[in-house]
Amino acid sequence: MGGRDYEIYSVEELKSRAPKLFGVASGVEGLDDLFYKVEYEDGEIIKKPLGGYPYLGVLNITGVADTGKSLMVEQFAVKQASLGYNTIFVTVETPKEFIAQSLKYRAMAMGIDFGEVEKRLFIIDAASNAQLREDLDVLFDTLAYGIKEYNVKNVVIDSITGLFEAKEVMARMVVRKVYNFLKKWHQTALLVSQKRSSSEEMSAEAAGGYGVAHIVDGTIVLYKKVIMTRYDSNTFGLPIGSVVRLFRIDGCRMTGHDSRTYVMEITETGLVKIVAPLADYYKKTGFGR
Repeated sequence: MGGRDYEIYSVEELKSRAPKLFGVASGVEGLDDLFYKVEYEDGEIIKKPLGGYPYLGVLNITGVADTGKSLMVEQFAVKQASLGYNTIFVTVETPKEFIAQSLKYRAMAMGIDFGEVEKRLFIIDAASNAQLREDLDVLFDTLAYGIKEYNVKNVVIDSITGLFEAKEVMARMVVRKVYNFLKKWHQTALLVSQKRSSSEEMSAEAAGGYGVAHIVDGTIVLYKKVIMTRYDSNTFGLPIGSVVRLFRIDGCRMTGHDSRTYVMEITETGLVKIVAPLADYYKKTGFGR
């Protein structure tokens, strides 16, 4: 064929290059056992908790404002740093000094000595630097330098939608490039995706339509409902003015996962916590009575 190279590979060839499947601790109480793997033992299929996000997975955390997305990824960054893994936090919304302050507070709430983890946390400020925010090549060069220089294992981008602000038609292209970069550099990554307020339901639709969810390895949807009517109050067994927060793993192509909707809380100390499946919580609290 004239010496032309074709992009065709056998599974036999590729299986030795595939990464091991294990969990990367999320730092969120109640979340790590919601991903699982399947193994054969004594001729039977056994489902085992993965222990966190799938290693080298690129996951989308989506929801409207004030649903706990940033808290969730900050807890991940702090937890990973506490375990000895260097993490880069790309901030596209908030200047670096405020992110540093927020990470410190998150560590305090998690009972982690910030002095022991701050040297393993690195921030790229695309919020204050328009070139980083608007030119993917510049952002990728900066990320590649940080990953090599500091032996980084995890990347957080808060938010990916900020990289295609006011040009949503480019969403799929931007997300695809970011995804391919993170895969090339062997990073476990969380991408925060800002959802349109008109798409509040528990779906993966976000700014740019399905530009994020259809490309990444998995999506987690966060949702909040403010109890504003007597009907809602009776249904959820909560007084008017209360807030119900929900969590669901909408999909993950890398590993098995619990697909139920869970009740989620933001604690008084500012930590996200997964409480219980909504159906179980419903029975326990007497929702709808």
